[in-house]
Amino acid sequence: MIINITGRNLDVTPAIRDYVQNKIGRLNKLFDSVVEAQIVLSVERLQHTAEVTLHVTGKTLHCSETEESLYASIDLLADKLERQIIKYKTKNQGHPPHVAHKRLESTST
Repeated sequence: MIINITGRNLDVTPAIRDYVQNKIGRLNKLFDSVVEAQIVLSVERLQHTAEVTLHVTGKTLHCSETEESLYASIDLLADKLERQIIKYKTKNQGHPPHVAHKRLESTST
């Protein structure tokens, strides 16, 4: 999985980078077909925002979280993304592929 981390009005320190990679990296255990994750960390006044766009096969998952602490917003973001991945997996596993049914003709005499 490729993880791209960018910061808006924020310097992404190695400690923040490691923290994000650990939190988002654990999601790779839940879902093997994650291709790329783009994380944007930003600060506006006293609000820290963390956004993620996760590219999986056939779909793009996006979520964002805003808190007063950057680490808290990353934690909540990881939890929210985990719920979205579990929901996506259960939807895909719950439906069998569509098969056209043949019309049964009645044999009445």
